[in-house]
Amino acid sequence: MLGCRGSRISHHFRECDLHFHLPTTFRFGYSGLQPQSFQLSFPCLLKPCWGGLTTIVANHNRVQSRSCCSATPPKPRGEIPLLFNSLSQQEDEREMISDGVSSVAGGIVALGKFDALHIGHRELAIQASRAGPPFLLSFVGMAKVLGWEPRPPIVATCDRKRVLSSWVSYCCNMVPEEFHVEFSSVRHLSPQQFVEKLSKELRVRGVVAGENYRFGYKAAGDALELIKLCEEYGMEAYIIKSVMDKNSANVTSSSNPKERGQVSSTRVREALAVGDMAYVSELLGRQHRLILKATNQERFAVEQHKVSAPKSCLLNLAPKEGLYEKCSLLLGQENVVQCRVVIDKKFVHVETDYDGGLSDIFGAPNSQFLPIEFGDSRT
Repeated sequence: MLGCRGSRISHHFRECDLHFHLPTTFRFGYSGLQPQSFQLSFPCLLKPCWGGLTTIVANHNRVQSRSCCSATPPKPRGEIPLLFNSLSQQEDEREMISDGVSSVAGGIVALGKFDALHIGHRELAIQASRAGPPFLLSFVGMAKVLGWEPRPPIVATCDRKRVLSSWVSYCCNMVPEEFHVEFSSVRHLSPQQFVEKLSKELRVRGVVAGENYRFGYKAAGDALELIKLCEEYGMEAYIIKSVMDKNSANVTSSSNPKERGQVSSTRVREALAVGDMAYVSELLGRQHRLILKATNQERFAVEQHKVSAPKSCLLNLAPKEGLYEKCSLLLGQENVVQCRVVIDKKFVHVETDYDGGLSDIFGAPNSQFLPIEFGDSRT
């Protein structure tokens, strides 16, 4: 039995705390069933799971049709709630339950690196939700262990739950949760040992992965081996096709050998690097939200129609230097102000015609966060 001290679940509330009023995701205990066949799923195109969408499941020589649960269609673009009721510095880190039963037990885990939370990641969550309570399982501490240079995240840590909550109408009215495993605890596991950890220690019911997913020490395992091992350990395995980038010519081709034209976090970073925010929105399935946090040492400079913040306040990756029109300054749950954003070498400047008193909002001592959404402009 593998030890469970290296695993943890995190809801990504490390720097700011966003509160939601959304349907509760119900968890079901491990069923103990031992299916005698694996399941290979070919999900529908990226669409919300409402109106009786069907997932085709291949079960050896039988083909079954599984209807997805009904859910409310997603709101049109521009009507997605801000989910920005309150902000704090509270950290919400939940460790494994002391009796050894993980919080992901009985769930369906999507496997991958979920940096950008883009439309490809959303498709994994959609498939997971069709099979059971959805989780996104990824590794933390990988950069430190492998000696990679630190880099800012695409999605601010404190903003991830808002993004996942916006997927609720796609995911059968459930909000996917994140489950983190310390990379150091699985780095040297073989493909079989990794699947054994999922089954016996974490007690997940099934997994979802992309067709190019690799796992195990030195990425020795592929999707076919994942299916085989999951069958041996009595788990369901769903392998889905990659969501392809229809506008791959927009960004210089990456040198990453794993890049085969699919939507990826690498492509999002490349699009941000050239300031193509329309392309970024296509890859993410939403507008990119930039969040800056003031500190005791670095405060926002506020004028009548302008707010400026040093780049040292950034919590996530900003687009390249330049002028961006059609942006939104988020002043609260129901207060969105149109603005333009100028990014230079040292500062992020937000300019607006808002007459409501920016100094009262961002000049207050307890004003810590400056959230900006970028429209589909190109610099």
